[in-house]
Amino acid sequence: MSVLVFERVRAIASDILGVPAERITPDSSPESIEKWDSTQHLNLILALEDTFQLQFAPEEMDQMQSIAQITKVVESKLQSR
Repeated sequence: MSVLVFERVRAIASDILGVPAERITPDSSPESIEKWDSTQHLNLILALEDTFQLQFAPEEMDQMQSIAQITKVVESKLQSR
């Protein structure tokens, strides 16, 4: 996992979810962050798409259930463009 991409994902998640960045780890997920509901998940996806200039397929969005998984999907999309 790229530290640079992880830090950017973490900063975006912190902003969208209203959680201090230092509390967000690769294992953070909707189960561990109370404010991470389906609406906030969509807001997070949209913010990631805007920041990284990407488009996620519905299947990719379904995979993005933790910060580590989100970072992995973002890195994969960045490498393939």
